[in-house]
Amino acid sequence: MSIEREFEGAIRSWLDGAAAASEPEGLLRAVLAITATTRQRWVWRNMRTGLLVAAVVVVAIVGASLISQQDVGPSPTATPSASPTPSAASSSGPTGNLIQARAGHTATLLPSGLILVTGGRTGNGPAAVLASAELYDPSTGTWTATGTMIQARIGQTATLLPDGTVLVTGGRNLLNLSASAELYDPSAGTWTATGEMIHARIGHTATLLPDGKVLVAGGDGGTGTLASADLYDPSTGTWTSTGSMSTPRDGHTATLLPDGKVLVAGGDNDLGPTASTELYDPSTGTWMATGSMSTPRGYHTATLLPNGKVLVVGGYVASGNPSASAELYGPTNGSWTVTGSMSTPRVSDTATLLLDGKVLVAGGLSETPQQDRAAVVELYDPATGSWADTAGVLGGAFGSRTATLLPDGEVLFVGGSDGFKVQAWADLYVPVGGI
Repeated sequence: MSIEREFEGAIRSWLDGAAAASEPEGLLRAVLAITATTRQRWVWRNMRTGLLVAAVVVVAIVGASLISQQDVGPSPTATPSASPTPSAASSSGPTGNLIQARAGHTATLLPSGLILVTGGRTGNGPAAVLASAELYDPSTGTWTATGTMIQARIGQTATLLPDGTVLVTGGRNLLNLSASAELYDPSAGTWTATGEMIHARIGHTATLLPDGKVLVAGGDGGTGTLASADLYDPSTGTWTSTGSMSTPRDGHTATLLPDGKVLVAGGDNDLGPTASTELYDPSTGTWMATGSMSTPRGYHTATLLPNGKVLVVGGYVASGNPSASAELYGPTNGSWTVTGSMSTPRVSDTATLLLDGKVLVAGGLSETPQQDRAAVVELYDPATGSWADTAGVLGGAFGSRTATLLPDGEVLFVGGSDGFKVQAWADLYVPVGGI
């Protein structure tokens, strides 16, 4: 029997009043085993069940019962200090679900430390697309509604600008693709319209450049995949065309490199996933080809590592199946090298650079007979080029969810869909002992 099942069975027996006199001691051993294992790896704080809170309560109850049985004193108040709760869990309080279930939304860390979540869909059909937005406060673990966007959208981008406002672009609004853009003002909690993009698009990328402008590239334009790119100037609120990519693509990635250029990799087009990559040079407004990936892929992730390389993971490959493979781009020579593969094929997953330099990959959909394996969370270590499964799983194998690194090193996962139902769930990844 697994530790988790032993723990659950002991709790049920305890609550049903059928526990034998020795049951509290067995329950305490189960809690100790779980928390010891958790301390060695990491802690999930699950907002749906409050499991950690329940564990603390159980330990307190059992501790009090043991003290009573051993006649060491009349008061149980001293026992919580001896509870073997995970040290990483003590720094944060419980966290609630989203106000509104959503998938295909955006999540942006604001300068205040709050996280702004916008749009997405709450179900199927055009009417399920959302204009609502909400804020997560890590200090209280709560969500509050904020101003509603001017347009409902799914598949939009959200970019934090240097002045602290958030630029939201494109996506689909109910029935049609959108070229509109709007700005969120955190100080007022309101949205205002800004200049429209030159092309309506969804599945595009938006990258904040060193000069404060925003590069929007590719995406689906409704009649086909786009190669075009536009630049937004926050000082004027207007868009201008810039050089077009050599390859139309959507579901690609765009990564700002240390030298100020933007690496666009892979993506899908009318012919399927591509392995091609190219660089945008803001100083000239032009694109140039760079080395091709070893594997054509779309709807993958790309993460800039502290050493300047870019880690690309998963996505759809030429066969139409999710991939577990990963590769590294070296900016100095413009070439790609294969690195260790994940244990789980994934598409529409998330990849987050942690404060210790490792990359946390989570969620997505695997579309295999063991689809729930995509709920397994994996860590990539750039020092060894290898992956390790962490000690637990997400609440489910979800795509179209977001992952946001918080200032304290925790990662907030929000919403998503398992292919059947959109979720309001949220989860926190807590590196043990902090970072």
